[in-house]
Amino acid sequence: MRTITASLFISLDGVIDEPAEWHFPYFNEEMGAAVTEGMADTVLVGRKTYDSFVGAWPEREAAGGEDADFAKTLGDARKIVVSRQSLEFTWRNSEQLRGDLIEGVTALKNEPGGRIAMSGSVSVVRQLLAAGLLDELHLLVHPIAVRKGERLFDEGGDAIPLELVKSQTFTTGVLSLVYKPEGA
Repeated sequence: MRTITASLFISLDGVIDEPAEWHFPYFNEEMGAAVTEGMADTVLVGRKTYDSFVGAWPEREAAGGEDADFAKTLGDARKIVVSRQSLEFTWRNSEQLRGDLIEGVTALKNEPGGRIAMSGSVSVVRQLLAAGLLDELHLLVHPIAVRKGERLFDEGGDAIPLELVKSQTFTTGVLSLVYKPEGA
C-alpha cells in the first residue's frame, strides 16, 4: 500500500495561511533539502495549491534558474488535484481526483507505486488525517507568530493523537518535525 506524506510550512502559532508572506526569510539550504526530500512521483494537492504551483513552477522550469531542477521534478510528477469544480489543465501530468475524496484517496493508496506527497492543501490534509489516510505529517515550524490566518487544526472535532518520529532544528530556528498518527 502506498503512503501519503503531507508537508506544510507553519508558524509558531499554527498559521499555515499565505506562507509567501512570512516564510521566505527562513528559507535556506537546510529547508531546501527537506522540501526536496519530501518530493515523490505522485503529488496530491487541492485546487488552490495547484493554482499557486502552476502559476510559478512551469515558468521557473523554463527559465532554467537555480530551482529549475526542482521545478522539472515537480512538472514530471503525477499531479492529482482535489476539487469539486470541473478543471482543465495546462501543466503536464495533471489530473483531477473524481468523486468522493476519501474513496478516491483510498483507491489511490491501493494503486501500485511509491509514496504520495502533499504540500499545502490544509482542508484535504485535515480530512485525510481524520479519515486515517495520512501516514506522515511533516511540519516546518517557523519561529514567527503570524497572529492571523487559517490554522492547521480548526476548532471542534475529535482529538488527533500524533507521535513524533523525527525532529531537526535548522540554523534559522525553523523546526522540522515529522509526526505519524499515534499507533500507526
